Amino acid sequence: MHVNPSNPLPPPPPYEPPPDDSLALLAADEALLAVDKPAGLLTVPGRGAHLQDCLLHRVQARHADARLVHRLDQPTSGIVVFGRGLPAQRALAGAFEQRRVDKRYIALVAGRMAQQQGEIDLPLACDWPHRPRHVVDRLHGRPAQTRWRVLGFDERLQATRVELQPLTGRTHQLRVHLQALGHPILGDRLYAGAAAQAATARLMLHAARLALPHPVDGRMCVLESPPPF
Repeated sequence: MHVNPSNPLPPPPPYEPPPDDSLALLAADEALLAVDKPAGLLTVPGRGAHLQDCLLHRVQARHADARLVHRLDQPTSGIVVFGRGLPAQRALAGAFEQRRVDKRYIALVAGRMAQQQGEIDLPLACDWPHRPRHVVDRLHGRPAQTRWRVLGFDERLQATRVELQPLTGRTHQLRVHLQALGHPILGDRLYAGAAAQAATARLMLHAARLALPHPVDGRMCVLESPPPF
């Protein structure tokens, strides 16, 4: 079992969501909505009145029939899909559950990766004493696989730009897998060391591409969002 640092997590910073001045709509029809979530915005509301501003509420204020299909972590930016109405939501959720969705992320990770591509196959479990952290747990963890390939190297940040393809959808999967590989994602307040945390103001992880079957006719839809870094 891979164990994270034992010292307790520091208290989270105050929730300061980005301004609600626009909604970056990537696709919209009678059954599907796709939006570009900014980093720092919750996908769904948290507990307490101060955590109610979230992507779900912002989208539903403009499209009352929108139903969430999947989530991104608060510090992650990129594509989030909604079904318009319950049948569309169920069809889209089924595609995710059956792994008929191709997901691609772009990340900046600490250091220079020695190989050009690979696959990480490490089971993950919740690190209960240090929630919300997750850890590699070869005994009790759930299977998790991530493919990766190098896209380039940032000399200024001394960081590798990688494309990540999660084959499973575990909580914090990409963040834990890259940390376990020895290349944590820059700006990761949960899993990176002090230097990698301080390197950037945000988590350098962006959901850049989704290919999934349309909930009505099954045609393959390809959604793309260039990373803002």
